[in-house]
Amino acid sequence: MKESTRYNRQTILPEIGGDGQQKISKSKVLVIGAGGLGASILPYLAGAGVGEIGIVDDDVIDVSNLHRQVIYETSAVGKSKAEEAKLMISELNPEIKVSAFSEKLSGKNAISLFEKYDIIVDATDNISIKYLINDACLVTNKPMVYGSIFRFQGQVSVFNYQNGPTYRCLYPDENLNALNCEDAGVIGVSVGIIGMFQANEVLKMILGIGEVLSGKILVYNTLKNEQQKYDFDRSDFQTISREAFEEKYNKCVIEEVSFDSVLDEINNDAVLFLDVRNIDESPKIALNNQIQIPLMNVEKEIEKLNKNQKIYVFCQSGIRSKMAVELLQKHQFENVKSIAGGVLAMKKLLQEIKI
Repeated sequence: MKESTRYNRQTILPEIGGDGQQKISKSKVLVIGAGGLGASILPYLAGAGVGEIGIVDDDVIDVSNLHRQVIYETSAVGKSKAEEAKLMISELNPEIKVSAFSEKLSGKNAISLFEKYDIIVDATDNISIKYLINDACLVTNKPMVYGSIFRFQGQVSVFNYQNGPTYRCLYPDENLNALNCEDAGVIGVSVGIIGMFQANEVLKMILGIGEVLSGKILVYNTLKNEQQKYDFDRSDFQTISREAFEEKYNKCVIEEVSFDSVLDEINNDAVLFLDVRNIDESPKIALNNQIQIPLMNVEKEIEKLNKNQKIYVFCQSGIRSKMAVELLQKHQFENVKSIAGGVLAMKKLLQEIKI
């Protein structure tokens, strides 16, 4: 199929034309996350003819993802999201180059990945990763297209665009207690709408048309069909050098353990199991050597914890527990680990062995 036929409906737009299509075909975009937001962003970037697309995601497809991550088929459950997303958008548009990175974004790979692309798209639901993306964008001087969902409300903005405000200008404090979709709940159309807003920002930047959401945040409520835009300014101190980045992100190593590997320690007084879920969350777990401190309270209640104890941290799914481990490591807790899979995995094992 000839390129002129494939893109005809957008090249007839006077704001795009043949020159604009050339800009799109020469652009390189990296999408971090192939979940709900990514499932909306990726097809529209591929369909528009973005020349090179990278996909970063270390997760595999679960059946509970399918109601919102609509690019995947049921037969793909258990397979790599990044690889399956690559297959889907390559089939949608075989004229473009697609690279799948089935790995977790970290301080070790972010800089080298970002340097290969023009625009970085944040399609994650992890607060700590958003700060990492922001900081890596600052080091590599790349714009960051931000998207976020909380239940029926979404946010979109563009950071570090033409020396504009950054994510830290809007959210200077690393508040790591926000719930992700798995914990808070989400409906598929919400992530679909916000993802399309993000794809729109990418194309506007590539084409140099319209008003980019730099220094502005768009808040959209899907229940009320209402949206507002708020302005915010750049803070001069919100910058980071490559050396500071390396120090910040490559110093802490967050170790995960499976619950079955530490099961024999549930009655050991030298060990503490720390539940960082909110008080009202279920299912409940009751171990003899367990306390509960919600993630948002860990820092101010840190005196309740003993640095000499071995601490295993758990939450609902294993995301907030890693944030808590990182926080404790910053306060010189050396023997602290996150329980993979969270309380859902723990409850299942405890039921199997009838504890």
